[in-house]
Amino acid sequence: MASLRSNLVPSLNFLLPRPMNNNFKTRSRILCVGWDPEGLLGPPQTGHITRLEFKRTLEKDAGAREAFERQVREEQQQRRTARQGRVVPDTVEGLVEYFLDTEARELEFEIARLRPRLNEEFFKHLQFELGQLRFAVTKTKDMEDRLIELEAMQKVLLEGTEAYDRMQADLILAKERLARIFQSKDKKATLLEMVEKNEINRSLLTILDENIATAYKDDQKQAAEFMEKIRAAILKYMTV
Repeated sequence: MASLRSNLVPSLNFLLPRPMNNNFKTRSRILCVGWDPEGLLGPPQTGHITRLEFKRTLEKDAGAREAFERQVREEQQQRRTARQGRVVPDTVEGLVEYFLDTEARELEFEIARLRPRLNEEFFKHLQFELGQLRFAVTKTKDMEDRLIELEAMQKVLLEGTEAYDRMQADLILAKERLARIFQSKDKKATLLEMVEKNEINRSLLTILDENIATAYKDDQKQAAEFMEKIRAAILKYMTV
């Protein structure tokens, strides 16, 4: 599996290509919509017909379905083991090398896990090294390669942290709005007020679904059914 150091730009599955400057053929932008730190969704697949055929095969063939589920479990266990085996450096310099050696599919997880370390100090250090490489009087091939790696890594991490922060902010707002609905004596009026303020969205529904699943898991059937009624009401007004 390619890492940032070995094959950065083409291998980032969660990035969306777009035109770039003269130094690169493609440019990438991280999308919050596809944020999947645990890697549970796997790499993006192409070919709608191929996916449908694969889905039908799993539905009809119990053996194929069992083999696929076993493969997924094994891969998830391998990834968990690999994550546990990695030692996060204590220094900023070490953290730069850590991200350069991170596999593309693990970047979202590592950004989420190490978000507090991706701070002003880290990006200042990264910018300082980039400046040294850009304005060096004499450049070797290794220096040019590292400049490309660091520039690409800087872009990925800046956009990755921005996407992560935006997602966290959305979830916090969604939790506050859901609490307001739960505590309201007139839930219909509260929902209508939230619709007027454009506060009904997917994040709110996601948090509610998590609460419903937890309630069923904890055998709180009455609470789960109550939240499902709220969910049905939200769906009537949701526009995003």
